[in-house]
Amino acid sequence: MCSGNFAKCLGITLLPLAIICILCNILLFFPGGNVADQSSDITNEVFYFGGILGSGVLMIFPALVFLGLKNNDCCGCCGNESCGKRFAMFSSILFAAVGAAGATYSVIVSCVAINHGPKCFISYFNGTVQQIATYPFEDGNYLSNRTLWDLCEGPGDIVTWHLTLFSMLLIAGLVQIGLCAFQVINGLIGTICGDGCCGSS
Repeated sequence: MCSGNFAKCLGITLLPLAIICILCNILLFFPGGNVADQSSDITNEVFYFGGILGSGVLMIFPALVFLGLKNNDCCGCCGNESCGKRFAMFSSILFAAVGAAGATYSVIVSCVAINHGPKCFISYFNGTVQQIATYPFEDGNYLSNRTLWDLCEGPGDIVTWHLTLFSMLLIAGLVQIGLCAFQVINGLIGTICGDGCCGSS
């Protein structure tokens, strides 16, 4: 398969992944599937926009570039179309690096969020029973002890909501990093061989 065709396949895969990441990040603004009364009730890592910016917007640009590589010869150079294709493939390496950096940011944010656990409501007694939004878990201890999940009294099934969406961001980010790494290798081949078909002019 020529480098341009392979890049197009990567672009087709990356685009829906970016959309999924954006949607996951947006859903996290609704803890437990509910509208938060105030922004301070939402887990802090949601506001780092790992899914919207990192694995979302910063991944859409590389995906679109990869999709157009097959037909992009940069108008050729010095009258040599192959030279233009090499330049286009080289530029895709830079876009792949940007995409990988964005996905890495999303993965880091997701790991931190999963380790911290969600911000949720717990009750405490101070003359009267009151609820506060706080982080009841420490250093991921709730991951191996599900009975701790009962500490969270809401909103909704916040622990499952938090874990599911941030895990999806984590997995999608890792896949995006892998695909961008493939494009770096593919781009190098395309830079050397034109369209990755070293036998062609």
